[in-house]
Amino acid sequence: MTSLPGPPGLLDALKDDLTFPLAWGTSPVRDLARWRRAARAAVEDALLVPAEPALPYDPVHVPGPEGDGYARESVTVTLTRRTRARGVLLTPHGTGPFPAVLLLHDHGSRFDIGKEKCVRPWYDDTRLASAEEWAARHFDGRFPGDELARRGHVVLCLDALGWGERGPLVYEEQQALASTLYQAGSSLAGLHAREDQRAAAFLAGLDRVDARRVAAAGWSMGGYRAWQTAALSDHVAAAASVCWMSGLKQLLVPGNNTLRGQSAFHMLHPGLARHLDLPDVASVAAPKPMLFLHGGRDPHFPADGVRAAYDRLRAVWRAWDAEERLRLEVWPGRGHTFDSSMQDETYAWLDSVLHS
Repeated sequence: MTSLPGPPGLLDALKDDLTFPLAWGTSPVRDLARWRRAARAAVEDALLVPAEPALPYDPVHVPGPEGDGYARESVTVTLTRRTRARGVLLTPHGTGPFPAVLLLHDHGSRFDIGKEKCVRPWYDDTRLASAEEWAARHFDGRFPGDELARRGHVVLCLDALGWGERGPLVYEEQQALASTLYQAGSSLAGLHAREDQRAAAFLAGLDRVDARRVAAAGWSMGGYRAWQTAALSDHVAAAASVCWMSGLKQLLVPGNNTLRGQSAFHMLHPGLARHLDLPDVASVAAPKPMLFLHGGRDPHFPADGVRAAYDRLRAVWRAWDAEERLRLEVWPGRGHTFDSSMQDETYAWLDSVLHS
């Protein structure tokens, strides 16, 4: 796609109008704590889905077979008044409370598996075959959730709406789902954000978990969800995001997924760009420890967009005098992947911030 519908130059004109007036350094608020509260409030308003912190989770736990150094179980929890989700919960052998990771799955235009992209399924041979194919393609055959559990973390991974047991969506149905929610005064991306908030709070509240040591982590759309959850949840103490960060303007180019509709609606909060850029939203998490990894050959995230985002992130953590808590890396030879080397670095970083 080389051009967009509408008058010539319209997109460029609209991009010029984006000044991100609530961003740190642009906002008239110069106190960091006050700025963070104001920026988070703007994001919360854009979600269009109300917070429900007092809603009971009503969890249902079903034990599974033992893993390699950890226990497996299925868990179903209430995330909003209208939604429940089934997920997997892995608990290391030993005496807790343990550090924990909320593991958030990717998009990938693959909907038959969700949580199974991150944790090897033991309950469905058909999903196991799909999951192993996915892990071989993107993760060097490894399952990040199982790796983290073996390293001593409680791991929770739930299906997002449309994936696995909450789907599967057909690719062309995504736009209709998003439209339906917008017409009802709600939001698909906002629902994901609220559900991830609730999942973080549920995980932090488990007796087996040290509530002070909970991280969010993910790759691709899961990376977006990880930094978003860190920004919106006080239950998340750190986050690792792989292959999802850019300045918004650099994504608003013909051919980029952000402008194609369909999958973009899972990460689109209407009107938020009138206030904050994407890295500004992630910066609401400062001064928490945060890791951002990118592949230098990732076709989804232009290099200039990654540089612009990293500059904005660095400025906020520097303002907090916490730049050492922010790790920003580009791996020159990598594309849109989470291979074993990138995983090893991410797991070691999570160990360093959650076990210290």
